[in-house]
Amino acid sequence: MTTSLPVSVLVRPIRPEDNAAIAHVIRHVSAEFGLTADKGYTVADPNLDHLYESYSQPRCAYWVVEVDGQVAGGGGVAPLSGGEEDLCELQKMYFLPSLRGQGLAKRLALQAIEHARQNGFARCYLETTASLTQAIALYERLGFQHIEGSLGNTGHVDCEVTMLKYL
Repeated sequence: MTTSLPVSVLVRPIRPEDNAAIAHVIRHVSAEFGLTADKGYTVADPNLDHLYESYSQPRCAYWVVEVDGQVAGGGGVAPLSGGEEDLCELQKMYFLPSLRGQGLAKRLALQAIEHARQNGFARCYLETTASLTQAIALYERLGFQHIEGSLGNTGHVDCEVTMLKYL
């Protein structure tokens, strides 16, 4: 008879040493859903390998999810590039399959929304792709509404689903 060991899950702010691990998670999940250059998706993100530095800016936050000491997911919030002062963007919400279905994405999104409120944002925007149906369903349950067209200057040319939530 085998028994499984208890899994330790920790949600914490990103640290410099997490850069490579969270970039790996994002690339892995993107490939899992076919969001790769060979499928016609634009995948160049100059900040992907430097998320700690990107989210160390004012009004920004990024959290990683550790499972037994290994980074297995993450998500964050930052002012929307090219957007109005009261508008933030929910960004880079990626979770390895082992984390899905446990409420961690919801927990992290709510944490990001609360951070946004505390930092003076009145609206939260996000962009995603239609193939990420579970993510879209979560965002809808959290009160995000579908909107026509994109806001700001995210550079996410492949993200055809745009959503907004009033905080």
